[in-house]
Amino acid sequence: MLKRLIAGALALFLTAGTATAQEVVVFAAASTTNAISDIARLFEAEGRGRVVASFAASSTLAKQIEQGAPAHLFLSADVKWADYLADEGLIETSTRCDLLGNRLALVAPADSAVALTMATGVDVAGVLGDGRLATGDPDHVPVGGYAKQALESLGVWHDIEPRLARADSVRAALAMVERGEVPLGIVYSTDAAVSAKVRTVALFPADSHAPVVYPLAVVAGGVPAQARAFYDFLKSPAAAAVFRRYGFQVND
Repeated sequence: MLKRLIAGALALFLTAGTATAQEVVVFAAASTTNAISDIARLFEAEGRGRVVASFAASSTLAKQIEQGAPAHLFLSADVKWADYLADEGLIETSTRCDLLGNRLALVAPADSAVALTMATGVDVAGVLGDGRLATGDPDHVPVGGYAKQALESLGVWHDIEPRLARADSVRAALAMVERGEVPLGIVYSTDAAVSAKVRTVALFPADSHAPVVYPLAVVAGGVPAQARAFYDFLKSPAAAAVFRRYGFQVND
């Protein structure tokens, strides 16, 4: 897992390193891939500059920023990694805002007939049979951390932990379910919504885990005017409409 994270971080660094002075470099949680890509196209269509986005687990992105990657904006899938960069003085804390919210979902391949209700003692292990449950690595990836909290709250973490297929991002976990490599996965509801190859079995109770929050901030050290313009655009009604279309909760 560590080797994959390092390799992914290096790839992100090299990608971001090719950006020109006129380009906005956004490091954003993998779950925002579709929405941020659409919003970037809207921004570019207005002639306001090109946006280069790198998508990965928030932990990978934060560590890459710490190592000097030339990112201008950071959009995390949890507060932990925004706090991490704030503690290191690597984001402008005055620009930090909780931009979005999301829900945690149990998903299965689209042709699966699995039915479960997310309540205390739910028999996820029984449904898995000899298979595994895909989600982000709880030690590194926000969705995995939320999944661990939820499964602990429902009293089934002890049974599920040895059965995890630990992915390096939420989209990697989603892909495992899409390919039928695992019978179940835990992703965000927005990830499930963009795939025709999975279906949502159930949403986890909102109080079974910490709220899924997406902090946005400007990276410290000086950023171009276009980056601040895109930061403002991400908080605009036009961007909010895109986020809502993909199922995100938009914090006003």
